[in-house]
Amino acid sequence: MTRVLVVDDEPQIVRALVINLKARKYEVDAAADGATALELAAARHPDVVVLDLGLPDMDGVEVIRGLRGWTRVPILVLSARHTSDEKVEALDAGADDYVTKPFGMDELLARLRAAVRRAEPVGGGDDDVVIVETDGFTVDLAAKKVHRDGRDVRLTPTEWHLLEVLVRNTGRLVSQKQLLQEVWGPSYGTETNYLRVYMAQLRRKLEADPSHPRHFVTEPGMGYRFERS
Repeated sequence: MTRVLVVDDEPQIVRALVINLKARKYEVDAAADGATALELAAARHPDVVVLDLGLPDMDGVEVIRGLRGWTRVPILVLSARHTSDEKVEALDAGADDYVTKPFGMDELLARLRAAVRRAEPVGGGDDDVVIVETDGFTVDLAAKKVHRDGRDVRLTPTEWHLLEVLVRNTGRLVSQKQLLQEVWGPSYGTETNYLRVYMAQLRRKLEADPSHPRHFVTEPGMGYRFERS
């Protein structure tokens, strides 16, 4: 059963989420502040976190960074903040998606399901290419791991899913729309700021020179392409 950690200091929102999630057979833990959220996450190991940014004891971005220090659990941000810069800051800290208050429960649940799916292992046939090597790093598609300089590279579920789509299409242009829909879901197609943030993160983690990428190539106005060399 999927366990959800809801982090919000508005009791009516927590109550609505708990009722709707339990009605759909999710297990739910709830926290009203960041410190409690981090403690519960460590103790209960949720499968997905729904996180409000406006918490009484710390900013939600701090909670994201705290979680990303040790876990790749999908994080769905829920916030009344509307500006693009604030959304990008949350995504850059390691969030996987962003829902703005007020929100529709059906949309939120759909995005939550998509976040959980992105974190699940992806099966493949025996004939699938499962190891992709470059001169700087190795991608193991079966194990969902990336190695660089002899060490594992920590990727969030969304970073991994984006990498996986690009690697499985090595040498081919993948359009912005296709990437958005495959990684974030069919209702996405115009949130290109998501792609800019996550491509920057992949380059920072995997490219020798992120400002002059060799492997994660931008085709301006069209999309991105992964090259082995």
